[in-house]
Amino acid sequence: MNILTAIWLVSAILSLLYGFLIFSTGSGSSFFLVWFLVSGFFAFCSFLSFQHRWSHTPGVFRLCFLLPVGTGAAVLALCSILVLTVFPDRGEEELDCVIVLGCQVRPDGEPSRSLRSRLDTAAAYLKKNPDTAVIVSGGQGSNEPCAEAEAMAAYLEACGIEGGRIRLESLSSTTAENLRYSFRLCRPSDDRIGIVTSNYHLYRSLFIAKRLGGNHICGIAAPSLPLYLPNNMLREILALLHSFLTRG
Repeated sequence: MNILTAIWLVSAILSLLYGFLIFSTGSGSSFFLVWFLVSGFFAFCSFLSFQHRWSHTPGVFRLCFLLPVGTGAAVLALCSILVLTVFPDRGEEELDCVIVLGCQVRPDGEPSRSLRSRLDTAAAYLKKNPDTAVIVSGGQGSNEPCAEAEAMAAYLEACGIEGGRIRLESLSSTTAENLRYSFRLCRPSDDRIGIVTSNYHLYRSLFIAKRLGGNHICGIAAPSLPLYLPNNMLREILALLHSFLTRG
């Protein structure tokens, strides 16, 4: 077995194991299946390399294989760079309001780890900027016991944020809806607004917010677990491409 074959094979095994890891989190998403597809692609490349089939494949077939794969790799790399550029964003001081984007609420009504990270980041900012209002945004998913906004508001109040500063948006089910409906609770053309969300989710959120008419928008990135970052990044890049091509 040559080195290239070994690299493809190890990549296939790691992708397969990572897919099972993502599945084990019980997030309710079927995105883990993408990692099985990635594993299958690497396994196919390993087979071609091991059997020395590539060198005997007609040039036109190699071109038909390499062109989309190379284009896809380039697009993924470019989008990854765009997403990573906003990881350090910490917002501006004394914003008029911040919008905290919701995500999974656990069956017991408590925020998931990702949502707690967003809320802790928002709470830290709000304590430093006592005149800033906060909009918590998120509806109720089919596997959630309450609207995300309700759980978020309760968590922020438990962190010491006054209830009078908190506005709830509890109808949304997508990032675009999060922002569109939240903008009804503020003045997006005039207010200085901060978007609080997970670091990997921030670039797309800012892109959508500006497209919806936010004139003074900045980002406040909440940290995420490095172990799940490859999965979150890949999912976010695909969603970003969808946002580029549509109004979603």
